[in-house]
Amino acid sequence: MKYLFFDIECSVVSKKAAKICAFGYCLTDEKFHILEKEDLLINPQGGFHLTDRKGTQGLVLPYEYDRFKSYPTFLEYKDKIYGLLQDEDTLVAGHATMNDVKYLNLESKRFQLPSFAFDFTDTQFLYMNRIGEFSRQFGLGAIAEELGVDFVAHRAVDDAYATMRVAEAICKAEGVETLPALIEKYQITLGRIENYEISPTTSVALSAYREEQERHKEEREKAKTEFYRFVDREKRKRAKDGILKNKLVCFSHPLELELALSKNLVSSTFAEGGIFTSRAEECDYYICFEEESGARIKSVKKGRILTVDEFKTCLGL
Repeated sequence: MKYLFFDIECSVVSKKAAKICAFGYCLTDEKFHILEKEDLLINPQGGFHLTDRKGTQGLVLPYEYDRFKSYPTFLEYKDKIYGLLQDEDTLVAGHATMNDVKYLNLESKRFQLPSFAFDFTDTQFLYMNRIGEFSRQFGLGAIAEELGVDFVAHRAVDDAYATMRVAEAICKAEGVETLPALIEKYQITLGRIENYEISPTTSVALSAYREEQERHKEEREKAKTEFYRFVDREKRKRAKDGILKNKLVCFSHPLELELALSKNLVSSTFAEGGIFTSRAEECDYYICFEEESGARIKSVKKGRILTVDEFKTCLGL
């Protein structure tokens, strides 16, 4: 078996278009010995309009843009690219591979070409399975630095080479000799593109993580419902006077979900004449745990922000 590590750069990316300007690849045997390594520079047949993921700051590719008009088009390279990716004896891999596969899908539609059809794996996903962390993405640069792999970011062939070295390093760290053995160890199901439809890579560990996240979500919703039902009952007991008379008090979301504590504090708020509100922007006092952050605390306009302990002191608890 051979491994094809590939990376794609585009001159333009949008929901409906991805004009490929570079297809870099590194073809190896199953021992990670390089058989071919090439950067196919492609005329995107359009200008360069590059932004980051937020759509603001421009990215800079390590190429001379004005030379791309002289390069072959995607149509001229299609046979080579299709051949590399669809070879039955080759395992295809990338980093954040779903993005590149989507670019291929858009280009095949743009030129009215047949859909690509191949399975693929993803070194980012391999790394996530290795460390058991699925809550965020990990860039190739950060992983490569951790594993001691040097490369030039956004040069397609160098990204492909770095992806190969990352895969090799993870295999060595996990004590397996081949990439399929690593995939089997992590119980990963390969992604696939076919008939213009794309299925992402998945794994037993990812499924377990998602089930756990769903369970936590249900628990949070249940706790939130219980808290606000308690508030509705307790507000009928609100005192007419007290140190919080007619003051609007808001709790942070994490505090609301700590039911034993939040119920006690909201009862004390009503006992001191306070009014509970869920609108942080309108409150006089915003109560939270230390070192909390997020959109809700930032929405506090006129209110005083107190920690739970400070609020307890205020209430004499």
